[in-house]
Amino acid sequence: MPHESQIPTTSSHQSQRFATRLALFYGAIFALVGCHLPFFPVWLRAVGIDAAWIGVISAVPAVTRFTVLPIVTGFAERRGAVRGAMIATAVMTTLGFSLIGTQHFPLAVFLAYAVTAASWTPTVPLTDAYALRAVARYGLDYGPLRLWGSAAFIVGALGCGLLAGMIAAKHLIWIIVAAGALAALVGFGLQPLESRQAQRLARSGSGALLRDRGFIAIIAASALIQGSHSTYYVFGSITWQLAGLGGLTIAALWALGVAAEIAVFALSPRFTLRPSMLVVIGGVGAMLRWLITAQEPPVAVLAVVQLAHGVSFGLTQVGIMGLMVRHVPMTVVTRAQGYLAACGGIVASTASIVSGAIYARYGQGAYYAMAVMALSGAAVMWFARRKLETHPQSAVSGG
Repeated sequence: MPHESQIPTTSSHQSQRFATRLALFYGAIFALVGCHLPFFPVWLRAVGIDAAWIGVISAVPAVTRFTVLPIVTGFAERRGAVRGAMIATAVMTTLGFSLIGTQHFPLAVFLAYAVTAASWTPTVPLTDAYALRAVARYGLDYGPLRLWGSAAFIVGALGCGLLAGMIAAKHLIWIIVAAGALAALVGFGLQPLESRQAQRLARSGSGALLRDRGFIAIIAASALIQGSHSTYYVFGSITWQLAGLGGLTIAALWALGVAAEIAVFALSPRFTLRPSMLVVIGGVGAMLRWLITAQEPPVAVLAVVQLAHGVSFGLTQVGIMGLMVRHVPMTVVTRAQGYLAACGGIVASTASIVSGAIYARYGQGAYYAMAVMALSGAAVMWFARRKLETHPQSAVSGG
């Protein structure tokens, strides 16, 4: 993935050391995601929570992404404390999941999860902003950094899946807690990156982001395409478990998708298509993926379909980050990541709740709604591509 704002100013040794520590943190936080995403809904079901409540509870992180998250990212940028915020949110996330593990009633779990999500959801946007600044400062590529998070997701999912076959499902929450503790510990090894000049510039002009149509198109397309994964994230594991698949098989299906995602991230520096076209391809690929999944294919076909995650998620993510590097000055990139996550949260929370209602009545038919969302995101980017290609870094002055 080429990037026009890249300005390497440090030695290769410093660059490599920074990249290694960031890769470790990406790995740690996504190991937690790998444990949580496939198996938290399974834990919810194991403690007696029904499908409607699972849909509502699963929507909580998406809601915090457009309420609490922008406040956290904005505060971290204004204070020049992105690294500190990353560490603090990782620590509070671990404590939050520990609290959740002591609750079994739907409302109590909902409230505890809301507190936890308020800390947890800012972590990845903060880390992406931190990574994009490294792209500019150290001459790094986003994809090879981010792939370590995806690799750790596989380790977390497979590890949790293996343990799911050995322990009662109601104890899975403590594996999630352990993964969170690891992320908090690794966070203390991150290197400072903020500067006083960047902090001053971040306080001026960031409001212009939401007045820029190109930036709005970026966050809308991302929200629709990535939000179309909601049914898969919330009900994928439950559906497969009800179909008789074991924990390790479920984890392997998740791992197949993420393995394809890793391949996309690893190869992204060689891509020659413009980022906007990568997003369009990602959206169309997601639409096709959900249409096939809605047909309730056998496990052999499902395994092949899972490889499309490299396109539906991975290619979309690479394209969106490429557009962020080109269209958003680094002085406000943390705020921009907050807006990106907030828009995604609005769409994903709605999709999660709607998915719960549709799934309760029509099962896999919920994927048809997701296909429409993905196609809509591809259309948004298709019509905005010329503006994004001809007006790089137009969101605010100083780019």
